[in-house]
Amino acid sequence: MALFDSTEAKVSLKKVRPIVLKTQNVAKELMSIAKSYDIRVESLDFAILDVQTLTRQGNESKDEGWEEISRNEVYELDTTKTLLNPNFQIKQIYEVEIFSKNLEEDLFKNFHAAVGANATKCKVYLSIKEGSVLTYHQNFEKDLLIFVNKHKMRAGILIDIFDEMLSDTISKISAHVRVQETITYTKNETILIAQSFEPTPTIDDEIIYHYNKKEQVDANDKIDYALRDFIHSVLKDELIIEYIKIKEGKPGRNCRGEFMLPKEPLITNIPTFKLDQSIKQIDTPHSIEYRAAINGYIVYAADTYSVQKELDVGEISFKTTGSINSGLDSEVFINVKETNFMKDAVGTSMNIEVSEIEVDGNTGPNSNIHANKATIGGQTHKTSTIRADELKINTHRGIAYGKNISIKILEHGIVEGDRVELEQVIGGDVKAREIIVDICGSYLKATASKLIEIKQLHGSENVFTIDPSVKIGAQEGEGVNDSTIKELETSIKDITAEVSKYTTIIEDNLPTFNSVKKKLLHYKKNGVTMPTSFIRQYNLFKKTEEHLTNIKNELEQKKENLLELTNKVFSLQDDIFDARVINRDQWVGYNEIRFKLINPPMELIFKPQQASTDKVFGLVKLESGEFVIQAVKE
Repeated sequence: MALFDSTEAKVSLKKVRPIVLKTQNVAKELMSIAKSYDIRVESLDFAILDVQTLTRQGNESKDEGWEEISRNEVYELDTTKTLLNPNFQIKQIYEVEIFSKNLEEDLFKNFHAAVGANATKCKVYLSIKEGSVLTYHQNFEKDLLIFVNKHKMRAGILIDIFDEMLSDTISKISAHVRVQETITYTKNETILIAQSFEPTPTIDDEIIYHYNKKEQVDANDKIDYALRDFIHSVLKDELIIEYIKIKEGKPGRNCRGEFMLPKEPLITNIPTFKLDQSIKQIDTPHSIEYRAAINGYIVYAADTYSVQKELDVGEISFKTTGSINSGLDSEVFINVKETNFMKDAVGTSMNIEVSEIEVDGNTGPNSNIHANKATIGGQTHKTSTIRADELKINTHRGIAYGKNISIKILEHGIVEGDRVELEQVIGGDVKAREIIVDICGSYLKATASKLIEIKQLHGSENVFTIDPSVKIGAQEGEGVNDSTIKELETSIKDITAEVSKYTTIIEDNLPTFNSVKKKLLHYKKNGVTMPTSFIRQYNLFKKTEEHLTNIKNELEQKKENLLELTNKVFSLQDDIFDARVINRDQWVGYNEIRFKLINPPMELIFKPQQASTDKVFGLVKLESGEFVIQAVKE
């Protein structure tokens, strides 16, 4: 919004004798006089002697056909039929007296206001600066209207046209000042004082490629240059491309009286591409929409757009595709064909999220794959992470999360799943509900809640642990923690003490509260001003009651949480007696079997003797109440 500041500058010592003239452009005349006297334009002021409004129809020469209209006729002009007629013209000629400003006589010298307009000049505002001061005087309302109109003239805004709201604005300000005598504006204020006919802009045709829109990046955010937008995934019915149809604009007239004719719409973007059956075309009044008929990713080839589900790439790397994030529900399947074991099929720090992925080769350092189903034909780097409900890995050295996980060779990798099947183990850390190992070497830490089964045992330094609190999800582990129960018990104890404390406070102060409440009702009923001390006492008691209610609710919630966790612990504790560690082979080397109890919290350790043929081990509670690990029936 352009502003025409009314801030007074220091008045020049040169005085300008009053000059009376007629003009359409008051600002231009002020500038001309200031220049001829070599003074600042801010040192000049003017009085409005007369305002002539002239109109005409047609396109006559510059000075022909103009007719003056009366003040009453000016008010009648503000109609759509008249003012939106392109042949109608209007102008104002102002008779003014220009002279040197006298700050001592300036009644509005501390009123720092400005008249401004929007870009089209169809809305005009009075902007009042914080700190402005108005003091009431005789004829204040009339003088304030003159003040505003003079600023409108400087800005080239017509007087008494489009400004029906100005009179009401002036009256409200005047009434406020008359009551207060002097007012100071504590914040900036902007008031609409004129509004004409805003033109409706013309809309040119346009193609919007919604699928290819880049996300806005905050100036403080770090840009991830690994995101190449190599594939653009879409869901069924998602808007892919949109052709915006042309729309002819509507004319307007601004507060300077200028007719505003909209430009002709341009047609330069008519679609020339083709579609296949995977994209549907929908014609709407304002645009043509191209929406996906299926889930998948966008392909543009041979001038044709389509949505496809399968994608073959040589590798996923910073230099080629960048990271790929099409989403688990996209139904996109990616086949990464790089098989050279000297290269990474999935490069360093690449992030991939798709429905299904098959990698023929290796995953590089710090790479992340997230899918519903994933197959890694090579080996995973020790710093790579794979997440998938159904997961198959040839050689695993990194981190894997899933539901059903199958690994051919585990080389000191980390695995968390529901059911994990390992063909050969050369060290590693595995957590699952069930763990099945075909050939077990050394240094395996296997923790399961239900079953650990070893078909062939070839190594030592293995630890097989049954822990019923291990509950593995597809993404990460979560379990019942004894420390959580202890924290809840401590919190319940503290809140119970607090409830007791506040209950006593309320009971001890209830008679006083009732007395204060009764007096306040009496004061209110009789229209008597309530004592501040009574109101404070009443509010304090109500807050105490609210606090007691809140902590009682919190106490009940924590008790419910504790009961739920305790029941869960007992359930898990019962499950441990059905859990088994099975070694189908003969025991060799040094190995341990461990069972973890939740309540009481304890861990039992059993070390099978070498050459022992006992195969199935479980937890048994003896008649003495003692828990032991021993050979049992399967």
